[in-house]
Amino acid sequence: MLQIKVFGTTPPCVNCKRAEKAAREAAEQFPGQVEVVKLDVMSDEAQAYGLVTTPLTVIGSDVVASGRVLPPAKLVALIQERLG
Repeated sequence: MLQIKVFGTTPPCVNCKRAEKAAREAAEQFPGQVEVVKLDVMSDEAQAYGLVTTPLTVIGSDVVASGRVLPPAKLVALIQERLG
């Protein structure tokens, strides 16, 4: 299963909430194939991705957005690339 990881603050900022919502909307297009995971910026995993600004969005192991919110349509295209 392909994972979309959204790293944000706790409590989440406005853009972190928007990034998670966009990821969930995109994932709905791929039932049973894509999972969205919300993670905290203070986690060890966030540091492994070199998080500098929030929100940080990762698809699979690739950072696709840092410090900005990608629209669901863009996320869908990126997911399709990875799923083949």
